[in-house]
Amino acid sequence: MNRTGSVDLPLHGGKAPRWLFSRMVELSGALTDVLVYEYGQVEFLRRISDPYWFQAFSCVIGFDWHSSGTTTTACGALKTAIDPEKTGLFVAGGKGKVLRKAPSEIEKAGDLFSLSSQKVDRLKYSSRMSAKVDSSCVQDGYQLYHHCFFLTEKGDWAVVQQGMSSSYARRYHWLSDGVESFVEEPHSGISSDRIEERVLDLTSRQSRDSRNVSLDLVRDNPSHIEGYLLGKKNPQTLLPDFGGPKPESFTMPAHHSVLDIDVGRKGMEVLQKAYEIQPESFEELVSLQGMGPKKIRALALISELVYGAKPSWKDPAKYSYAHGGKDGYPYPVHRETYDGTIETLKDALERAKIDNREKLHAIKRLKEFL
Repeated sequence: MNRTGSVDLPLHGGKAPRWLFSRMVELSGALTDVLVYEYGQVEFLRRISDPYWFQAFSCVIGFDWHSSGTTTTACGALKTAIDPEKTGLFVAGGKGKVLRKAPSEIEKAGDLFSLSSQKVDRLKYSSRMSAKVDSSCVQDGYQLYHHCFFLTEKGDWAVVQQGMSSSYARRYHWLSDGVESFVEEPHSGISSDRIEERVLDLTSRQSRDSRNVSLDLVRDNPSHIEGYLLGKKNPQTLLPDFGGPKPESFTMPAHHSVLDIDVGRKGMEVLQKAYEIQPESFEELVSLQGMGPKKIRALALISELVYGAKPSWKDPAKYSYAHGGKDGYPYPVHRETYDGTIETLKDALERAKIDNREKLHAIKRLKEFL
């Protein structure tokens, strides 16, 4: 699997009007039919998992190009429009409560496409882990509220999901190609115009020691870190207390999630169950039920506080452009890639079986976006 990128968007409320959404469904369905026919199912997934292409697609089918609603509305239109029997594609999940239906909908797709039970289980695992990584292993302040899982009749998949902060939304894209681990740099690049000041990124290579120590803390029996989790007055003595070399200063704020964790007794029970299971890897630890963002964060903080295993605190998003800049910053435009992005949509529009007026309006929106 490969986390292909993310986008930050202004958070806009409201709903797409029915007259607009019905047209978005018609146009997105027509475009999907052409794209699958011309380029195939896997290439469609690659396009959907490209943040820039997805943004252009959302604009073409009629939505405000920079709004957070591009994600939820475009995915909703695709889910309504795509005919699995015709295209060999299936869309599971969605916004709010609907995202919790993703596992049962993936099972439905498995029955429709005659996928093996092992492949269906792996697809459900991929759906759950892509969401867990973006909410628990990359703690950037965005709470996931939308998760769409696209899959093909052969079991290839892509994810488009979105989290919300106070005024912005951040969209994450995944593709089932290229990387073997969910928990170590599964993304090939994350583009964003907003860089958060302090982000716990446990997927970074710099966080490898933190991941290993967090796993050891659980496998060695979490009872010996209970004092840190429950905020006892006399926690474990540190090596510097015996006159050893002083580590770098680590000052805890007055109010912090290590003490605020819903760990309490309930959380300790979750860690105790994890200890009994003896997970073989950090990925398996993260996948366990009940291992949410606060518990994972607490283990990372204790790993740094007690054992000096520092996680990365840098936002994995970087200031960049999908196709470079005309002035050569941050790198020159790769014209072939740029033109390819434009041509797939233009070609699909020309071939789509839609009203000529709708087609002209869509092409105009594409030009305005570019």
